[in-house]
Amino acid sequence: MANIMRTNLSDWSACVPVLPKTGPRRQALYGELRRMIETGTLVPGAKLPTTRDLARRFSLSRGAAVAAYDMLVADGFAEARVGAGTYVASIVPVIETPPPPRPDPVRREPPPLPGVLGSSTADQRTLQIFRGLLNRHLAKPSIRHFHYNEPAGGQDLRDEIAAYLRAARGVQCTGDQVIITAGTQHGIDLVIRTLLKPGDPVWVEEPCYPAARAAFQAAGLRLIGVPVDADGIDPAAGIRLGPQARAAYVTPSHQFPLGVTLSMPRRLALIDWAERQGAYIIEDDYDSEFRYAGPPLTSLQGIDGQGRVIYVGTFSKALMPGLRIGYLVAPWALRDALLDTRRLADRFPPTLAEEALAEFLRDGHFAAHIKRARRRLRLARDMLVSVLSDGGLEVSTPEQGLHLVAGLPPKRFDPGLSDLALAADAARSGFGVRALSPMYLGTPARQGLIIGFSGFPAEEIAGAARRWLETNPF
Repeated sequence: MANIMRTNLSDWSACVPVLPKTGPRRQALYGELRRMIETGTLVPGAKLPTTRDLARRFSLSRGAAVAAYDMLVADGFAEARVGAGTYVASIVPVIETPPPPRPDPVRREPPPLPGVLGSSTADQRTLQIFRGLLNRHLAKPSIRHFHYNEPAGGQDLRDEIAAYLRAARGVQCTGDQVIITAGTQHGIDLVIRTLLKPGDPVWVEEPCYPAARAAFQAAGLRLIGVPVDADGIDPAAGIRLGPQARAAYVTPSHQFPLGVTLSMPRRLALIDWAERQGAYIIEDDYDSEFRYAGPPLTSLQGIDGQGRVIYVGTFSKALMPGLRIGYLVAPWALRDALLDTRRLADRFPPTLAEEALAEFLRDGHFAAHIKRARRRLRLARDMLVSVLSDGGLEVSTPEQGLHLVAGLPPKRFDPGLSDLALAADAARSGFGVRALSPMYLGTPARQGLIIGFSGFPAEEIAGAARRWLETNPF
């Protein structure tokens, strides 16, 4: 039997040109096949489908397919072999497809330095107790861990948080008003997405907590910076600057970053404005547990009889940020709407840590932890104030919170002195302070350094401050 020469069959897997439904399709077929050859999708020597196949597959006239192939051959991109068909030319110009742009590397936070904000101090007794609680709940896991939880969080933890807030902060609530969050920022986000829309005017303190301000700005809200003085935010100034505001964000117990407390006349004026305007007040009570002179101040929510205050708090400062448990106390009128938003954003909080934390609160371990933490923090505060004062900075001893504000030395030391430059210099020497001026929405009213005294042993914080001050001409 005579040998029968067979050419390789055409491969449609690579040759899938995309053609428009209308217009000059012959030219479109030529352009698409040429692009596939130039980019290497169709490799040199590959057999092209027959013109009959092309015409049938793409609903072309066979004449259009023949014309497209003739153009490819004429331009050197294809070869017609008598009796065998049409092939990609053996040598064709290949256009290198540029690689996609590489994204910037994921920003990694530098390791925390003594003096940094937002840190909590490890307590060995607390860790030991909490570890035992977690182990017990893992050894005999509740059925709740294997089913979807309530969007508001477990009832036991919500009841314990409500009881704690009533006793320690004067908050008027029940467990049914508490919504468990992943922290203060999560609570603020729930409020924004439930109540506000882009363009709504919102009061913020001037200066303001940067993370909260960033959340409002990202939502497209119109921020109105309301001045803060020794008595806290000034509602009268807010009414002049933005009388139609839909909400106000405040830190009344310990203003961030200045550390002042909102006076009672201004608390009443703020609530009165919210009631008349139909606005809501977002009360961020971020470190209220840590008061060093007298009992903690009553919350703003505790004197609100009209349901205008939304109270947000967290266990991040008191226990550890890694726990990722905070809470929101919703006015009854907003509870269901906030829960709907919570359900859509993050279906339910983690149950394992909830049960351990509920027991930690119920058995009095949290109260004991706070007492131990206050003693350590008071020592760290006093040591830091002493070192900074001796180094020439203007410092007053805060009565509450986990940070202080240090004023810059008089300008006679250095006319070009800035808090941003000082903060960068401190970081280079291993001292993690923050500049005050960027926390203003408008023109900074003052400069200064915000310095934390939590998260590290007192001696380590004071030592870092001392080493930095030794290199500066204050």
